[in-house]
Amino acid sequence: MAWIGRAALSLFAEVGRLGIYAGQVIGAALTPPWNLAQLWKQMIAIGFYSLPVVGLSAVFIGAALALNIYTGGNRFGAEQFVPNIVVLGITRELGATITGLMLAGRVTAGIAAEIGAMKVTEQIDALKTLSANPFRYLYAPRFLAACLTLPMLVLVADIIGVMGGWLVSVFALDFDSTTYIRNTMDFLTMDDVLVGLIKAVVFGAVIAIMGCYQGSKSKAGATGVGRAATLSMVGAAVLVLAANYMMSTLFVNIGL
Repeated sequence: MAWIGRAALSLFAEVGRLGIYAGQVIGAALTPPWNLAQLWKQMIAIGFYSLPVVGLSAVFIGAALALNIYTGGNRFGAEQFVPNIVVLGITRELGATITGLMLAGRVTAGIAAEIGAMKVTEQIDALKTLSANPFRYLYAPRFLAACLTLPMLVLVADIIGVMGGWLVSVFALDFDSTTYIRNTMDFLTMDDVLVGLIKAVVFGAVIAIMGCYQGSKSKAGATGVGRAATLSMVGAAVLVLAANYMMSTLFVNIGL
């Protein structure tokens, strides 16, 4: 049974290393000076270039959610609650989670591959010899960019996802458009939107830290960089789902 102990110790050691690394990244991100040029570049790469995949994912999720809620509600004569549940599910849960998972695949792997390539070609070592702090120059801009752009993307996903539900409800399920929109707006509260945006900030931090962490640990060669990209994507996706559950539990307990 010694292997169980070794595995547990290895897991705890890895969690400790990740925690220390995350603390260093957050410390560098929250203290001046800030590299605004790198920050703007990363905001474009992470935020703007992710809009198509986030928009397409949101519209199909909203449409599928409306269809499934209608099917379930039809069994109990509760079809009229479709707009209420769609807007609640999108803003509090699916908008942030789907956006986080999409960016875990697109952004985290890209960050890990980029940082990993710099690591194996000794560009990070070159930065250190020039007295440039990699945490400030490389990691902090990606962290800040992800934390700033994720809420914007989630807001876009919320709007598009709700509209996806509206499209299916009006054109496939014979809902009245005016009534659907009025029910949606009457049921939606600022707290629902706020919950999704808070989740988005945390997901952005997870996505950036996992990408930078795995990239900075990358081994030499194409295989090492590819492995770092894969591990970062899987780790970020799992942590996004875990963080989502923990925050949902917290918000329910505090009545938000």
